[in-house]
Amino acid sequence: MIKVLITTTSFQDTPGKHHEILEQTGWNFIKMRGPLKEKELLEVIDKVDAVICGDDEYTRNVIKKGREGRLKYISKYGVGLDSIDLKAAKEFCIPVANCPGVNQVSVAEHVLALLLTFEKNIHLQHQTTQKGSWKRMIGNEISGLTIGIIGIGSVGKELAKKAFAFGLKVIAFDVCKDEEFLNKNRYITFVTQLEDIFKKSDIISLHLPHTPQTEHLINREVVFDKLKKTPIIINTSRGKLVEVDAIIDGLKSMKIRGYLTDVLEIEPIALNEKLKNIDNIIITPHVGSRTYQSVERQGSMAVNNLIKMING
Repeated sequence: MIKVLITTTSFQDTPGKHHEILEQTGWNFIKMRGPLKEKELLEVIDKVDAVICGDDEYTRNVIKKGREGRLKYISKYGVGLDSIDLKAAKEFCIPVANCPGVNQVSVAEHVLALLLTFEKNIHLQHQTTQKGSWKRMIGNEISGLTIGIIGIGSVGKELAKKAFAFGLKVIAFDVCKDEEFLNKNRYITFVTQLEDIFKKSDIISLHLPHTPQTEHLINREVVFDKLKKTPIIINTSRGKLVEVDAIIDGLKSMKIRGYLTDVLEIEPIALNEKLKNIDNIIITPHVGSRTYQSVERQGSMAVNNLIKMING
């Protein structure tokens, strides 16, 4: 019988048809609460034929040990593959599948939820009313502001459409220019230089994978030399896209107005996380795609991807 390791907690915790599809396979399941570290995976990876994983540490050591045992397939629940050593997977002939194009609505909505929460002081006003206070703060409208979207993949495209509906001016940068999409959505101003995003944006939203080229894309030089409008920076992609100390110092120096993030360099959040308890920072625990609808779509695709791999 095929044995499958399932580690993604949102898959496990959320009801939906993805569970029905999984049960119909007749596979034997092992469930663990991820994201798992390399050490934890090394203890079990050679005993399973396949995995449905989240952001677990699939290092070369893990993949090598898995291949020396029973491991034959990796199905990523989600889009990002930066936690999987793809070079090692190819070396050891283990196919890897992911779930592109399934979470863009949820993540784009989360970006706007963070932005509106911050600009309307919703998080702060909730805290005050819970203490019995009726002291009212002054918020800001977002209509008329310029949002710079870095990365026009599926999430960036969805955000552009929703941002425009809110009355935002949309500018965008990507290393690849999707002419067809831009021709259909002429309200988007596409720029070919990243510096234009830094110069012109009131809000900067990050939508690109973590790679050696994108690590610390928002760094000290950007914050102190290239930002011109004291923007709000929103990150729902990967924690390592920003240099944490540059963000903190930028807030203190009023080079940045706010940092709203759904992701951290170390997840789950560490006790000594530098971004905690700082004014004008909002942190959510990587829940941008954690909606019933998105989980069901991603979960179903992850299971179906694995079925296709196993059946050839």
